[in-house]
Amino acid sequence: MPVLKNLVTTIRALRQLGLSRLLQYAGYQARLRSGWLRWVTPSSGRNKAENIAQLQPIVKPANKKVLNKLLGRRTKQLYAEAEEILRGQVRLFGATPRQLNPSPLRLNRMPDGADIKPVWEAGRFGWATLLARAYWLSRKERYAECFWTRVEEFIRTNPPNLGPQWSSAQEVALRLIAWAFCYSLLTTAPSSTPARTTLLARSIAQHAERIPPTLGYARAQNNNHLLSEGLGLCTAAALLPQHAQAQKWKRLGWAAFIDGVEHQVHEDGVYTQHSSNYQRLLLQLGAWAVVLAQAAGESLPRKTLTKLGKAANWLLSLLDEASGAVPNLGPNDGAYALPLSVLSFSDYRPALQAAGLAFLSESFLPRGAWDEFPHWLGLSINKERPQARRRAARLRLDGRDSWAYLRAARFQERPGHADQLHLDLWWRGLNLAQDAGSFVYTATAPWDNALAGTKVHNTLILNERDQMTRAGRFLWLDLAQAKVTATRADKSGRLIFAAVQHNGYEKLGFIHQREVQAEGRGWVVADHVQPKADQQQVQARLHWLLPDWEWRLEGQVLRVRSPRGWVKLGIASSLTEGMRFSIFRAGKLIHGKAGADPVLGWVSATYGVKTPALSLNVDVSGFAPFTITSIWTLPK
Repeated sequence: MPVLKNLVTTIRALRQLGLSRLLQYAGYQARLRSGWLRWVTPSSGRNKAENIAQLQPIVKPANKKVLNKLLGRRTKQLYAEAEEILRGQVRLFGATPRQLNPSPLRLNRMPDGADIKPVWEAGRFGWATLLARAYWLSRKERYAECFWTRVEEFIRTNPPNLGPQWSSAQEVALRLIAWAFCYSLLTTAPSSTPARTTLLARSIAQHAERIPPTLGYARAQNNNHLLSEGLGLCTAAALLPQHAQAQKWKRLGWAAFIDGVEHQVHEDGVYTQHSSNYQRLLLQLGAWAVVLAQAAGESLPRKTLTKLGKAANWLLSLLDEASGAVPNLGPNDGAYALPLSVLSFSDYRPALQAAGLAFLSESFLPRGAWDEFPHWLGLSINKERPQARRRAARLRLDGRDSWAYLRAARFQERPGHADQLHLDLWWRGLNLAQDAGSFVYTATAPWDNALAGTKVHNTLILNERDQMTRAGRFLWLDLAQAKVTATRADKSGRLIFAAVQHNGYEKLGFIHQREVQAEGRGWVVADHVQPKADQQQVQARLHWLLPDWEWRLEGQVLRVRSPRGWVKLGIASSLTEGMRFSIFRAGKLIHGKAGADPVLGWVSATYGVKTPALSLNVDVSGFAPFTITSIWTLPK
């Protein structure tokens, strides 16, 4: 039976994902299993004895005086975090410091079942950009020396094409890009000796050689792999313009990146991975692409810049200006390719400001600390740039001192989360109705990418079934598609009402419709369950994920105490039968009589980190059609 089930899943995947992607993936597997990939990526590399030309710096950041003035007191924070690295601690995924020793940079084999993400993150060397920036501002040699010591350690203990740090071409490319940025700032440091520069140049060439053999896999994935790997090749060509393979790397790299942007960014600006974190990664990589092109006296194609500009505007439209954060939509694995800002991982303003300057020659935001990122890339100029007008997101609704984002996607590719009709609610910088994020991808049950399902999102789940069919840790089939049925704006043009529905429960015989309206100082959310034919009985569960605040449940009203007063969430149902309320916190039931569920009551702001939250579940059962209404009331 398992064989038959796998065969059926394969056939469905072939039909739903498309033949071309599966053939590309099958070709990669054939090259992998036949030993061809091992043959073209020898463990010795191909540049060991070759005379490597001198490295060419790429980045020309703003001068020390400009950056010090911009950072002000935050300069101390930058130095403090650089000092952490000198002590062997790094902030992986933007989280709290963790020890780098015993070093994952020296790990040559992954234990069975272990999560490779922290190992890869350390090997991306994004943390090392702190050392380069601290040296640029202070000219203190200890920061440059620490960078070179860590690079030497990595090269010595991670021979080309051996171990986990070489198993993914994307990781190779992101490390190469980080090294390129750091070298550009450290090129005049006394510790940047000719011997070390030659060692780095040789390793850069070996990194570049690793990428082309698996570009087919990146094309089959049709995601950030193709973009980052393409730019890795372009970066190597810019660093080593006299290398015999430089023109080949440049040609392959730009073709991959430009093709990736063309096919991965939709006309409305939404990125193919349906993730706010990956959308930011796209913008960071795009900004780096502009820097590479400018360094060569070239520019990106207008069509590519237009697509990247649309992607930047889409993410900008979901920016909460009070906090700098955005809804935590879709997969969030902590990706942050160039962390060139002292602002927190959750602050999207640095990447957005750089994107506006790079793609549209506009400032998305007024001057502020978020300008650090574009300054490091040399994207800012002295004269004032025009500030762009925010373009409204398709389903961003605005209330009084609050706003909401209603999720209604038309998937053209596989999604990461089953989150149709999820609602994010923000008020004065506070994320009242939250997206749980991802936490970890690889772990023992129940934490094997557990936060991707419908039940942890702010929406309805029917008969305890996900909106889509889960066929693997990262694969959803039978995609639920949503459509907007009505919208209404106020006199100023702000969207204040939207009605949407999705077809994910048609297989059960139902349609889920959701209406969201800004009303006074609050919001009204009405969830309608409609039968496709005659009346049918169904079990529905409404889920809301709230911050971990003091709470009180008074009848059918949940009150939570925010830093700015009590927020009320009232629930009503058209069914005559009573509703059953349950509340989970940190995986434990703290109110009600529901069964245990360890994944409820958590929120993950970045990869590998989860913090307690309040999961409110409201269960009803009966014959459809019926409506469940949620009324949010915010303090004056």
